[in-house]
Amino acid sequence: MQTSDLYDSVTSSIIADLEKGAVPWVKPWKGGNSGGVMPINAATRRYYTGINVLILWSARDEHGYPSPQWMTFKQALDKGGYVRKGEKGTPVIFAKKLTFNEGDEDERKIFMHRSFTVFNVAQIAELPEEEVSESIIPEDAASTFVAATSADIRVGGDMAGYIPSKDYITLPPAAAFKSMESYYATTLHELGHWSGHETRLKRELSTRFGSESYAAEELVAELTSAFLCAELGVQGELRHSGYIGHWIKLLKSDPRAIFTAASKASQAANYLRSLSEARNEVPCLG
Repeated sequence: MQTSDLYDSVTSSIIADLEKGAVPWVKPWKGGNSGGVMPINAATRRYYTGINVLILWSARDEHGYPSPQWMTFKQALDKGGYVRKGEKGTPVIFAKKLTFNEGDEDERKIFMHRSFTVFNVAQIAELPEEEVSESIIPEDAASTFVAATSADIRVGGDMAGYIPSKDYITLPPAAAFKSMESYYATTLHELGHWSGHETRLKRELSTRFGSESYAAEELVAELTSAFLCAELGVQGELRHSGYIGHWIKLLKSDPRAIFTAASKASQAANYLRSLSEARNEVPCLG
């Protein structure tokens, strides 16, 4: 599949889900968190990132695969397995950064995108048992992860939000949420915004409510929370359901917006994860 066709296909699918009120990045939790959630390559043990997370979540939900683990056709053969006859793969995108020198000082960087086909391990026969093992997530992973960021989080009141000009997060008390998982999903959403501060990942945070850039930043934060909830074993949920209409409008005006948002969300999740790993308090999950 051509990458341009994949952009259109993925965006159209997500728009269709949003228009039905079904948010694709919440789907992985419909049947609970059994067997893990975050898509991972069973051969390299690396987690998929960016738009590939949403693509593989959707494919797993559609086909009811019990495992979040995937492989290419060749990786399955290299591990002694084989893709069962008649099984259809799922296309994902690989982006490679290329650097071109244009003169002594000028340097230009572009991304080369290629499409690959992967298969869920449920579609592959005769894999060694160690190739389909699952990760074990500690029960207190979410609280430890949040604490390790050292973000300025102020508890009180009845509003959750991030204040870029003062660089702090405000949250209602945990008891005000319907569950601790709701509390952590919200906290991770606000940490997604926090990661974009000019001293960190330098995203544009001073945008007007209702604008496309505002909707895009909310989408980044929402996906950051979804990715981290999946990694930390939190039963994630939609933080801002009121933004669905804005997201539909954004994706219809820019078919690649979801790809950009997913990429930035992976960057945000990686940044937040790096803070935890640097303190040796949360094990590396990837």
